[in-house]
Amino acid sequence: MLTPGTVLLALKIAVGAVTVLFAASLVALAIRKPKWHGRLNTVFFVLTLTTVLGFEVIIRYVNPHLTADFTDAQREALKVHLTFALPAAVMLPAMLYTGRKRLLKLHVPFALAFVVLWAGTFVTGVFFLPHTFEPAP
Repeated sequence: MLTPGTVLLALKIAVGAVTVLFAASLVALAIRKPKWHGRLNTVFFVLTLTTVLGFEVIIRYVNPHLTADFTDAQREALKVHLTFALPAAVMLPAMLYTGRKRLLKLHVPFALAFVVLWAGTFVTGVFFLPHTFEPAP
């Protein structure tokens, strides 16, 4: 059953897992392995997009009342998380395109903005979203 607690836990795990991939891609870049940076970022892109689309399908079609019993604090934590996560997800195709085309004058500024957005996504997703679900009274 897709309970709010299960969905939030799955989100936390997904954010943590793709963050490891993102960190590995930055390490590859630091050690001058741009092909590995690109490959890891492609996997990061696919997994992140799958997570975002999967979450949207769950809350829109599978269980549209998933967040109905959230407390105000839980709803606010999700809202703050999405403030970072959605712009980061929107930037991903541009990041992938500019990286593959080696448009570094665009890719590097996008990358800097993306790192800030992803840091916010990680911190709010892993530490601020509730670890357990308690329905609103």
